[in-house]
Amino acid sequence: MTSEPAPAFSAHDHARCRAASLARAEELARERGLRLTPVRRRTLEILLEAHRALGAYDVLDRLAEDGFARQPPVAYRALDFLVDHGLAHRVRRLNAFTACMYPGKAHVPIFLICDSCGAVAEAPGADVASALEQAAAGMDFRVDRMNVEAVGLCPICREAGL
Repeated sequence: MTSEPAPAFSAHDHARCRAASLARAEELARERGLRLTPVRRRTLEILLEAHRALGAYDVLDRLAEDGFARQPPVAYRALDFLVDHGLAHRVRRLNAFTACMYPGKAHVPIFLICDSCGAVAEAPGADVASALEQAAAGMDFRVDRMNVEAVGLCPICREAGL
């Protein structure tokens, strides 16, 4: 595990971060024989624009601004595709979506959500997933899906005294 701040919580070259994430997603789509249609690609770009989770209607509004149909199924289908193929995640606490920071790698997402500024960082969760699976096994429970969501203050907001 790294102790470096997540890009969402630190100054970084976000254009490079976004471009690298989009390039990785396009590579994975090609490798898997998936179609990253214009609306799917644009939806992923929208999710990559900031390290925040966006609701489906926020994504729909942005898609409509770009000339795509202003119909909820357009956004939901694109988001479902991205989630189903590991290119995005649903942050249940926020009823919103965020781009996956580890596409193509098996992982359990851990979302660190800043209660003040709304930034969302995704941390790899191998140790947490293992602990949850052990606890579940001890209760004869099979885990089919998990993600962990923690709410607190990011370093920037803490430093600002928020």
